[in-house]
Amino acid sequence: MSIQIALQVNGETRNCLSQTPLPDLLQELGFNPRLVAVEYNGEILHRQFWQQTQVQPGDRLEVVTIVGGG
Repeated sequence: MSIQIALQVNGETRNCLSQTPLPDLLQELGFNPRLVAVEYNGEILHRQFWQQTQVQPGDRLEVVTIVGGG
């Protein structure tokens, strides 16, 4: 059974279901997972670990959008 949890995303409190995989959370928040980098609880989280990372209460995420150009 999933319950609502609170976590911090870019300094704002957000709610989601517990055990939500990180890519699903990013999409729910309106981010394109292919175009962002994620700091998870103070550490850069390599993309290969995203699917197995399920957010927990109190987690802190910083999501940075990758912008092209020059």
